[in-house]
Amino acid sequence: MTDGMIEIMDTTLRDGEQTSGVSLSPREKLSIAQMLLDELQADRIEVASARVSEGEFDAVKRITGWASAKGLLDRVEILGFVDGGVSLGWIASAGGRTVNLLTKGSLKHCREQLGKTPQEHIRDIRRDIDLATEMEISVNLYLEDWSNGMRNSPEYVFAMVDSLKDARIERFMLPDTLGILDPYQTEVYCRTMVERYPGLRFDFHPHNDYDLAVANVLAAVKAGIKGIHTTVNGLGERAGNAPLSSVVAVLHDHLRIRTAIREDKINRVSRMVETYTGVHIPHNKPVVGENVFTQCAGIHADGDNKNNLYFNELLPERFGRVREYALGKTSGKANIRKNLEALNIALDEESMKKVTARIIELGDKKEQVTAEDLPYIVADVLRQDQQENTVFIENYSLSISQGLKAMATLKIKIGDDSFEATSSGDGQYDAFMRSLRNIYKKQLGRQFPMLANYSVSIPPGGRTDALVQTIITWEYNGTTFKTRGLDADQTEAAIKATVKMLNKIELADKKQ
Repeated sequence: MTDGMIEIMDTTLRDGEQTSGVSLSPREKLSIAQMLLDELQADRIEVASARVSEGEFDAVKRITGWASAKGLLDRVEILGFVDGGVSLGWIASAGGRTVNLLTKGSLKHCREQLGKTPQEHIRDIRRDIDLATEMEISVNLYLEDWSNGMRNSPEYVFAMVDSLKDARIERFMLPDTLGILDPYQTEVYCRTMVERYPGLRFDFHPHNDYDLAVANVLAAVKAGIKGIHTTVNGLGERAGNAPLSSVVAVLHDHLRIRTAIREDKINRVSRMVETYTGVHIPHNKPVVGENVFTQCAGIHADGDNKNNLYFNELLPERFGRVREYALGKTSGKANIRKNLEALNIALDEESMKKVTARIIELGDKKEQVTAEDLPYIVADVLRQDQQENTVFIENYSLSISQGLKAMATLKIKIGDDSFEATSSGDGQYDAFMRSLRNIYKKQLGRQFPMLANYSVSIPPGGRTDALVQTIITWEYNGTTFKTRGLDADQTEAAIKATVKMLNKIELADKKQ
């Protein structure tokens, strides 16, 4: 790490895997470790706890084997315990060369969990540090529950560090184990440690129980802390740890402090971890959430066209992403035009109004339209304009009940005349079609087309709850033709395709 930079130690593979329901296979852990160190350029990674399981041992051996071959072994760390060298033996057998030794950072933990005096605990710690030195294993020291120690027993914290400051310890790591700190306390406590021990190197390890982990990181770095612990996507016990993506953005933008992290790789590693853990990234999560670079309001898209009035420093390109413009009832023509430009589709003003109206119609149904849906909407709207419509559905009602046939009542206008019919059927669309046949055959005495084929498709890349395209093949007077309907509801899409069919046969009959 270069002087003036903040060191990032990512503990996704250790603390992050303690997320409820998460268990990574050795192969998955290796893949994530490779991406964190090789692509993302994290300074260090904590990959496991010693003595957990055979699977964990296998994972660590894979990671250390790969890291050793790449010359990165000194950046791989493993949590160990003050246990008379048992953890150190496990780490050495797995190929590790750095232990993050878990000690007690509050008097309460020392007395009540270990049942020891501070002097006894310090003696045990020194014993394991000496063993690690003999085994050529580097030592970092966790002061577990340090935040409560500073709040309730600072004299214990100082006595611990005073007794160990001359030991072979690379870093003293200060955990807010229960996520109790606010930024003001964090800055005071961290500054106290930095100023009292100017020759020591400190890391800060935040937890997010009050949603203050990232703010506490900012405060810790302002106080002089040189190392920060993160997890990808904020994974971790309870409310998790400080998310890597947000920490990097805050350090780079708010404090103008550099890290070694490759911003353009953050989204890629976030998606990989999401896939492997099954823990979904919230859509509104800063930097990596699906929606965070999406403008919804049309006024924002309009502002982006006018000297980027709605941009901030979090440009999506920094993180390997692109800005998107949502399509819905609040998007307006500016958002739609942005999406059309990306698709190289040009529309005149009148067509834009019609496409906008269709998207607003879908938005009012609480449906989300994607950019992939847009060409289908444009084609559907413009195809409707190519013929003179003389048949309109004025109203219809569809009902379905358990154990009863579906019912459809509709009112249709053909030219200047209106007709009504009610029929039952095996489904809502079947009932609708029986009502239409009733009108055409019984009330008008006219031939009605035969439905030859019926298929439903979703626009590629689109969402199943946004648009459904229904394609119906008809046979009429010896000819076969297709009509398409597009809607969020499959039945409504079919009805739209049917109305197009009725207008086609009206036009064909007029020409004969």
